[in-house]
Amino acid sequence: MTQEELFKVLVAHCKEYGFIFPSSEIYDGLAAVYDYGQMGVQLKNNIKNYWWEAMTRLNENIVGIDSCVFMHPKTWVASGHVAAFNDPLIDNKDSKKRYRADVLIEDYLAKIEEKINKEVAKGRKRFGDAFDEAQFRATNPNVLREKAKYDEVHGRYLKAEEANDLAEYKQIIVDCGIVCPISGTSNWTDVRQFNLMFSTEMGASADASMKIYLRPETAQGIFVEYLNVQKTGRMKIPFGIAQIGKAFRNEIVARQFIFRMREFEQMEMEFFCKPGTEMEWFAKWKENRMKWHVNLGMGAENYRFHDHEKLAHYANAATDIEFNFPFGFKELEGIHSRTDFDLGNHQKLSGKKIQYFDPETGESYVPYCVETSIGVDRMCLAVLAHSYTVEKLENGEERVVMKIPAPLAPIKVAVMPLVKKDGLPEIAQKVVDTLKYDFSYQYDEKDSIGKRYRRQDAIGTPFCVTIDHETLSDGCVTLRDRDSMTQERVKIEELRDIIEKKVSLTNLLRNL
Repeated sequence: MTQEELFKVLVAHCKEYGFIFPSSEIYDGLAAVYDYGQMGVQLKNNIKNYWWEAMTRLNENIVGIDSCVFMHPKTWVASGHVAAFNDPLIDNKDSKKRYRADVLIEDYLAKIEEKINKEVAKGRKRFGDAFDEAQFRATNPNVLREKAKYDEVHGRYLKAEEANDLAEYKQIIVDCGIVCPISGTSNWTDVRQFNLMFSTEMGASADASMKIYLRPETAQGIFVEYLNVQKTGRMKIPFGIAQIGKAFRNEIVARQFIFRMREFEQMEMEFFCKPGTEMEWFAKWKENRMKWHVNLGMGAENYRFHDHEKLAHYANAATDIEFNFPFGFKELEGIHSRTDFDLGNHQKLSGKKIQYFDPETGESYVPYCVETSIGVDRMCLAVLAHSYTVEKLENGEERVVMKIPAPLAPIKVAVMPLVKKDGLPEIAQKVVDTLKYDFSYQYDEKDSIGKRYRRQDAIGTPFCVTIDHETLSDGCVTLRDRDSMTQERVKIEELRDIIEKKVSLTNLLRNL
């Protein structure tokens, strides 16, 4: 199964088992807008809880807020979004489809990288233990040819980005023979800028209305509340403010399922520090955030840092934590050193003094800021994509299992009476009563026990508890592990502690 085929299967699985649905599907849907179903919302909430507790419980100097989606329009002037929050837009005249010019070029470069990696993989297979990857990359003619092509296009792309040269964007697309995936033609329009903010009006009448924007990021809500939090919380530099909330971007190319959507959710933390110390904190938060990801057990090899070659207008350093999605390594989280850009601009435009008085040195200054920003939806996709597994069983059958990290699993335990008689459902209900206060659960008594196990595998339930006729005499139940499929007999009163060890968010946090 190719990665593209796997992705299609994953999307179908998410719909079939209540993780994610196309929004407004009865009206033929709305492009790049999705609803989370009964399983998806629990997964999403568990991810948010893991992030929130890791930020605000494990760090004494980080607190949380919840700011509004609607903000005064001057907020977005100060942040630079009104003037600079644009993407380069290009249309294909034949298909009438619209694309981001930079994404078309980046996808082209990614295909060259993929060709190089395939050549390296062939070499590794051919030479085995004697394979020297560095030497192979430096001498293999196929690799050198593709590398030269990559470097030439990449160099032009960086210059076009730096100069905001829209004509050069188009010329690169034409010179590389990049075609529309729909029409297969290169009949392109000129590239033009497109502002990504959604706008609306606030007011009871047209005459009194004021143009406002749906926030394109949650960070500005933190910046405009910096003074209130700092003063009321008696916060001392360095300290952070965390927030989880919705953001909205009118993306030109919204695609790849929930990877890029027009309505999405962010988990952001702004860490305020003394000017001159920001690079030290930038390095610390890079390490901290990578550890948070790897702690989930989805394989350190599936993450990597990608330092930005072109910095945003507010940053003096930036890196991404990329995850190996089914469509390649893509951004999962961003860590940015935003300097004093935001607080400084809000101070200028509002006329309000936004400074920190250091009681130890007696000086006042506008703090610098290091930001960590992760998309909840992308995090959900990373977990779902990595967890989806098809296993061949000894009897020749296959099982589909979502190996979701146990603390994030929507349902932690399923309770099943072997049959719907002989007092087994009554005992099963007593088991539910002992577990429901600690764990999300499902009670299932329909179909054969094998089919019930498969249903729980498909939604990622770590444990299944089966009550059988022996339970009537020995007070024990069968506890089945999702990943290994091993079964053991345990006493009912021991269930909670056994399950807790594997699914506990607290134990996950202790590893950080």
